[in-house]
Amino acid sequence: MSSMQLQMRRTGWDVVLGALLVVGGLAILGDAAFATKVSVKFIGWVLLLVGLCGLGAAVFRIGKGGFWSIVLSGGVLTVLGLFFLRNTAAAALTLTLLAGTIFLVSGVVRLVASAADPEYRVPLLLGGVVSTGLGLIVLFNLIDASYVLVGVLLGIQVLVDGLSMILIGRWHVS
Repeated sequence: MSSMQLQMRRTGWDVVLGALLVVGGLAILGDAAFATKVSVKFIGWVLLLVGLCGLGAAVFRIGKGGFWSIVLSGGVLTVLGLFFLRNTAAAALTLTLLAGTIFLVSGVVRLVASAADPEYRVPLLLGGVVSTGLGLIVLFNLIDASYVLVGVLLGIQVLVDGLSMILIGRWHVS
């Protein structure tokens, strides 16, 4: 009996897909404001569809345990999806506020951890300073950042994924 194993390797298709991701990442970074609008709309549609599916699934739970929690979560997701679709700028501002807060909190946690861990002090200190700085920059420029931050983060992620796929490939079953 043969066992399946995963191994990291690079094929020609990985290089092609990685190159397409690099081009896509650069295109996203080229117009980060448009990418932010599209991302917020996409998130809104996903929230709306998941919420409606939750409300539909609640019909099958009538009279059983968990009905009200399913209805409540489906309703909240539906309303949140409609909010994202109708108020794209406010949704982008909300996502930017969340991102800035996450940057700031993770930076402060890394700074505190660097004081407690002498072995990894330098990387934790460096990461903490960078994250705290990014969080403060985003939070002090919240309105300006809300137009482009989501698009910039998405573009950087797609670009890094493409470069990673070109350089090291992806997991394959052998």
